[in-house]
Amino acid sequence: MRAVRALAPDVALPEGLTRGEDLLRTVAVRSAQVEGDAWSVVVAAHFRSAAPGAEGDGDSGSDVRYFAVPVTSSAVEGAGRFTVTGVPAQVAGPGKAKVAASPFGTLLPGQGALAVSLGELFDAYLVGVGEVGRYLAPGADLSPVRGSGYRSVAVGEVRADSEVADGAVPADGTEVRVRAEVTAVDGGGGQWPLEYELSMRSRSGRWEVSGLRAGAAAPARSAVAGGAAK
Repeated sequence: MRAVRALAPDVALPEGLTRGEDLLRTVAVRSAQVEGDAWSVVVAAHFRSAAPGAEGDGDSGSDVRYFAVPVTSSAVEGAGRFTVTGVPAQVAGPGKAKVAASPFGTLLPGQGALAVSLGELFDAYLVGVGEVGRYLAPGADLSPVRGSGYRSVAVGEVRADSEVADGAVPADGTEVRVRAEVTAVDGGGGQWPLEYELSMRSRSGRWEVSGLRAGAAAPARSAVAGGAAK
C-alpha cells in the first residue's frame, strides 16, 4: 500500500474488497500519450476470486479486469518519474486483431529435399549435432543455440511461399521463404513446440539457409537470383 501511495498520493484507493479475492499480478498492455506529459495506461489486473460465476479469462476462480490509468511522466536528471493523477476507469479488454492471410500456402513433403535440409540444420542449430555453417548459404551467419538442453528435434509441417520448393531442387540462386514447425525434446522428455521462418537459396543441387527470422512474419516473396543474406 505504501508503494501505491507513493505513485498515487491524491487518488482514492479501493475499499471493502470481497474477502478471498487476491491480486495475482498486473501487466501494462497499452499506453497512449494524451497531451504533453499526460498518458493513459491500460493495465490488466489478474485476480484470484472466490466469487462463483465471475466473468474472467475462463479459468476457474480467476478474473482478469482492465483499467485505464491516468499517468503523468517527467524526467529528472535522466531518471523517469511517474505519478498516477486520477482514479482508474475500468474498461473493456482488448479485442482480437485481424490477422493477414499467411503467405506460406504451399505444403512441402516431409521427405522432400527442403524439409530434409531443415531437419539437419535444426539438429546442428538446436542440439549441436554437426556444424551449422555447412547448411548456410555463402554470406549467411547463424550462431548455434548454446545450452538449450535439447536432446533431439523433429521437423513437422513445412510451408513455403512458392511452389518452386515443392519437388526437385531448382536452378542455383532460386530463393524461397518457408515456415517450419519444429518439436524439440529435452533431457527429461519434455516437448517444446517451436516455429521458425527461414530464407532458403538453392546451390549445387541442395537448399541452403540464407536467413532466419524468429517471432515475426516474413514479408518478402520468393524470387529467382541471388543476393545478400538477410
